[in-house]
Amino acid sequence: MNNGEILYMYDAKLCNPNGDPDEENRPRFDAEREINLVSDLRIKRYVRDYLHEEEGKEIYVRKIEDKPVTAGERVKNFVKNGELDVENIKKELIDIRLFGATIPLKSDNKSITGPVQFNWGYSLNKVELMESSITSNFSSTSGNAQGSIGKDYRVKYSFIAFSGVVSGRNARKTGLTDEDLKLLDKAMKNAIPLNVTRTKINQYPRLYIRLEYKDTSTVLGDMRKHVKLIKDTEEESIRDISELKLDITQLVNLFARNKSKIEKIYYFACDELKLVYNDQPVELAEVLKDFNVSLVE
Repeated sequence: MNNGEILYMYDAKLCNPNGDPDEENRPRFDAEREINLVSDLRIKRYVRDYLHEEEGKEIYVRKIEDKPVTAGERVKNFVKNGELDVENIKKELIDIRLFGATIPLKSDNKSITGPVQFNWGYSLNKVELMESSITSNFSSTSGNAQGSIGKDYRVKYSFIAFSGVVSGRNARKTGLTDEDLKLLDKAMKNAIPLNVTRTKINQYPRLYIRLEYKDTSTVLGDMRKHVKLIKDTEEESIRDISELKLDITQLVNLFARNKSKIEKIYYFACDELKLVYNDQPVELAEVLKDFNVSLVE
């Protein structure tokens, strides 16, 4: 398997994309730049849940019967004579083939470096946070006649971009397959809308591009640097996908300059996202027509 790189964008409206437990579960935030942050672990959690619940794949990082378990308990069926059967565990657990794992056992600690890694995501727009009080019918203490009061923190609107890599060399070590990557593509498109919880509802994938290179040495770098978010409203700030455009001119030009290194492009783009190339509205399929492409279903 060869190298690859990923550009992934989704938006969040009136929800909490990734709460910070050290900040009362407020959305992660860079106050200096006024941008929303989302950790790589949040994206991996979406992918893992989708692969397990929707595709029926067994994964390493999950609860058993809705209860947390230790790493030792999770892999006990893969331990023989006090040693971990690494080859079998990679064969059976797709998230280890994708993301790797640290497996701390008393007798045999293992660290497996995963070929698929994401950087932290950040919003391409300046984001405003909203705070409100919420009440519960349950009292906070015994004998309290009133319900408890808490805080609810959300973003008004955040257009979030992620960068990812696929290491061909690490893929060979974990046994990652082309089929695994195609399942990753499906997860990136479908996982977030299926995560219907109170704080995560109203998030939608908007753009996904995975480049597959022809070798294990090509790295073009963070593709977020080559896109530009344009405010498409007279309002002071963006509140909806209809109020922005995404300029992909530099991105497409980057692909064109490196066409000889690109084997294939896997992609999807939602119909609501307005794309611009050379100041003209375009469809992603149109500007990628000179490449070997595959639409993610």
